[in-house]
Amino acid sequence: MPRALADVLAANIHQHIARSGIAPGTRLPERTLAEQFNVSRSPVREALRRLAAQAVVAAHPDGGYAVAEGVGATSEAETIEVESVDASEETYLAIAEDRLAGKLEDRVTENELMRRYGITRAQLNAVLRRMVQEGWIERRPGHGWQFQSVLTSSETYRQGYRYRLLIEAAGIMEPTFKLDREALLRCRTEQEALVNGGVRTASPAALFDANSRLHETIAACSGNVFILDGLRRLDRLRRLMEYRKAVDRDQAGRRCREHLTLIDLLLSGQREAAADFMKLHLHSAVREKTSD
Repeated sequence: MPRALADVLAANIHQHIARSGIAPGTRLPERTLAEQFNVSRSPVREALRRLAAQAVVAAHPDGGYAVAEGVGATSEAETIEVESVDASEETYLAIAEDRLAGKLEDRVTENELMRRYGITRAQLNAVLRRMVQEGWIERRPGHGWQFQSVLTSSETYRQGYRYRLLIEAAGIMEPTFKLDREALLRCRTEQEALVNGGVRTASPAALFDANSRLHETIAACSGNVFILDGLRRLDRLRRLMEYRKAVDRDQAGRRCREHLTLIDLLLSGQREAAADFMKLHLHSAVREKTSD
C-alpha cells in the first residue's frame, strides 16, 4: 500500500476524531471507518497503527483501537498539513473553479464529471458527498445533479461581508448570549495549529472550514437562531469565492492570530471588547479580500 495513502487516511481519521468530539475510550471499528472514507479495511488498519504510534489512538481491551486520552492538540497541525495533499482535493477545487467560471452547466451527470476530470466513480462519489454536505450541489430526482446558487461577483461578495458586519458583532451582545466554552476551546486548538505552521500548507478548503467553524460557533453562542442560520447560509454561498481567491499565507496567519485574540476575549468574559474586536477583524478581512 502506498505510504501516502496511509498518511492521508491517518490524518483524516485524526481530523474526524477532533472535529466530531469523539470521547476518549470510544472504539473505532475498522469497518465503520472504511465505509466512511470509502476505502478497504486494510489501509484503515495501517492508518490506525500509525495513529497508535502517535498516541492518537490506543489498543482496546476487546481488540482493535479506541480514541486515546488527551487527544486533540498534539498533531492537529500535522493533520491539516497532510490533508492538503489529498488527491481528491485537486478534483474538488477544479470543479469549484469551473463552476465559478461558468464552465459547468447548472445540471450535470456523474458520467460527464467522470470524463471531464478523469476520475473513477468511487472518487467522484467521495467528492460529491463533500459538495452535498457543504450545500452547493444536490441530487436531482431521478437523474443527475443540480448546482445550487453561490456568490459569483465581487459586489455580492462585498455585500456578504457587510451583512456579516451587521450580524456577527451584534450576536455577541445579544441578551441570550451563552458561552459554549468547550466548543470555543476546540476552535482555539484548531486556530493554534494553523498559527503554529498549519496555515503555510493547509488547503483553501481547510482554511475556510476552520475559520467559518469558529465564526459559526460564536454565532451559535448568541442564542439567536436567525443570526446563526443567516451566517450558515452565507458561508455556503461564499465558499467557492473563497476557494477561488489566491491564498495570502501571511494574511491568513494574521487572521488566525486575530481569531485567537477574539476567542480569548470571549473566554475571559469581555463580551463588549470581543464585539468591538469582531468589527475590526471583519473590516480588516474585507479590505484584504476585496482589494484585488
